Amino acid sequence: MDIKKLALLGCYFLFLCIHFSYSQYQAESTFGKGLFNIVGKDSSWTAKVGARMQILAVSSWGETQDRGLGNPEQNFLIRRARLKFDGFVHTPKLRYKLELGLSNRDISGGSEFTGNTPRYILDAVVMWNFYENFELWFGQTKLPGNIERVISSADLQQVDRSLLNSKFNIDRDMGLQLRHHFKLGKKALVREKFAFSQGEGRNVTVGNQGGHQYTSRLEFLPFGKFISKGDYKGADLSREQTPKLMVGVTYDINKDAVRTRSNMGTFMQTDTGLYETDISTLFGDFMFKYRGFSLMGEYAHRDANEPVAINMDGTETGDIVQVGNALNLQTGYLFKTNWEVSARYTHLELDQEITGKNPEEQYTLGLSKYIVGHKLKVQTDLSYLDVDNGMDEVMFRLQLDVHL
Repeated sequence: MDIKKLALLGCYFLFLCIHFSYSQYQAESTFGKGLFNIVGKDSSWTAKVGARMQILAVSSWGETQDRGLGNPEQNFLIRRARLKFDGFVHTPKLRYKLELGLSNRDISGGSEFTGNTPRYILDAVVMWNFYENFELWFGQTKLPGNIERVISSADLQQVDRSLLNSKFNIDRDMGLQLRHHFKLGKKALVREKFAFSQGEGRNVTVGNQGGHQYTSRLEFLPFGKFISKGDYKGADLSREQTPKLMVGVTYDINKDAVRTRSNMGTFMQTDTGLYETDISTLFGDFMFKYRGFSLMGEYAHRDANEPVAINMDGTETGDIVQVGNALNLQTGYLFKTNWEVSARYTHLELDQEITGKNPEEQYTLGLSKYIVGHKLKVQTDLSYLDVDNGMDEVMFRLQLDVHL
């Protein structure tokens, strides 16, 4: 489907929503709560339609041979542009979510494994609360990985995610997820999340290419729930009046994986087809919030049985699994004026003998103005990338976020 057809389809869908809004009951909606909020006459279904965009400006300076900074590289782009649909059908226990990406960055990465077409679909998932605290998810959505990845790009504390996330996250996939939670004592909460997925990432159309991916995550909240699901949002916009903490551990194993970053990265090709190896990823993370102060920490480690792809004759293909580890620490303080200052430190260390890449450290200072929470905000940050025995880099970013 080309972009013109998708645009026409989107316009048609919005027309239907407007039509239904006159023939059905339309709940009152405020800014950031969706373009349309529609409820069926018999209350057997709901539909909330929303849109959001991120407009980004970037300038970066690379180090030159004489250790100075070269001329800046500049770029203006629509970082994200998305349509979101969610609600329930038949019963509030059967929810759905559909999210489409329209920007070039959202839909890039098409290949023979995705039908050589843009990857419009981000999320298409049905969530069924079938018994007490048990919920079954079916479809394409984010796997229960590290905190920073599961936090929506709409709710980030800084302009974008860290180097840890860009190298090690397990992103979205197609499959099943089982989720459950229970209380310990009066306040403490435990959440369990399990996923069984295809293992090749989102929008793959050619069937399973290797084995399958298995993900398990355990979360412990000793002081109870965060306000407004703040454990998966950047900044303490709710200004928690009592300390809140979430500690989580995720273990992911992708059997016979065929991509360089588990279910992400490039497909590993050999002279006989796709190269397969088991890839495991471990995350340990936490989120703490109290009275405008927030602190998030993440550790990631990735390993593979045979990380270097080889042909039948034993020669290397050039494809390598990105094995290694990373540490990410991020903190911020939200003033009563809804200005926030934030800082981030990331250490990335891929296995140098295997990948040939030197360790990297990145330091980032951020400034955000939340006009209407995460729904309307302006964010800027300045980063310094220090590469061992390599060329360092300075990057400045400015971004406007609007969510309808």
